[in-house]
Amino acid sequence: MKAEQISDVCTFHGEGPYWDPRRGELLLVDMMEGDVLVRHEDGSIDRHDVHPRLAGVIRGRASGGYVIGVERGFVFADESLSDLVQGPEAFDDPAVRMNDGGCDTAGRFLCGSMGWEGGFGAGTLYSLDGDHSVSTVLGGITVSNGLHFSPDGATVFFSDTPTGRIDALGYDVEAGRFTDRRTFAVVEPALGMPDGMAIDAEGGIWTALYGGGAVARFDASGRLSEHIPLPVTNVTACAFGGADLSTLFITTTQENIPAGSEPLAGALFAVTPGVAGAPLPMFRG
Repeated sequence: MKAEQISDVCTFHGEGPYWDPRRGELLLVDMMEGDVLVRHEDGSIDRHDVHPRLAGVIRGRASGGYVIGVERGFVFADESLSDLVQGPEAFDDPAVRMNDGGCDTAGRFLCGSMGWEGGFGAGTLYSLDGDHSVSTVLGGITVSNGLHFSPDGATVFFSDTPTGRIDALGYDVEAGRFTDRRTFAVVEPALGMPDGMAIDAEGGIWTALYGGGAVARFDASGRLSEHIPLPVTNVTACAFGGADLSTLFITTTQENIPAGSEPLAGALFAVTPGVAGAPLPMFRG
């Protein structure tokens, strides 16, 4: 399998790809620009400014439009991404920012933070409920990444990137709380560090390998089963999309890359891996 470039360089720090099944288009963020990008069927890309400093992750709302994790909390946007409503703040520490997240099967939006300087244990995983209340579900995180739920909602896959692990946490869907935690897969240092992830219909976890120039799949037992290289060192996230969820879209970044040394850093890539993705739940609020 080979990943193909599907855009010019369109981001400085591309992250958070999300396939919106309602519009049949890929959304992603240019994180440090505070922008959401929409890639249309013809390959053209529109850019929408949603926050003055940071946009971390976007998910669809069951009521229409989107919820976006921004620097210290949440913003709600209409389907055009032009009408923005400030949602609740999760925290007020200026040394901390949101990073990555996803929705559980009950429609909560879980979003994790990290220190702007990557300080050890500075991050927290927050849960935004349908009534827009915010609660803390996990603390002591350094770089919160991934966050995908099994189809039955009882297991959440999560990476605290510097640990080099993908963890599987038991999850009480009704209460919205974790019940236990185990190592699902260890990403060997030579492969890079686990960043954003996607889940496929067979229970496999695909992770972007930051510093490793690739995406990797770990099957339902946690065994490395696929490794797809890219011509960019810092691969940030991936998401299944397309009409049948058979395409894996991949974001990359220019972050920590010497200027001009990797001309494709910040472009979008895609691969057809031979397995479909699992549909993602939406935010119920």
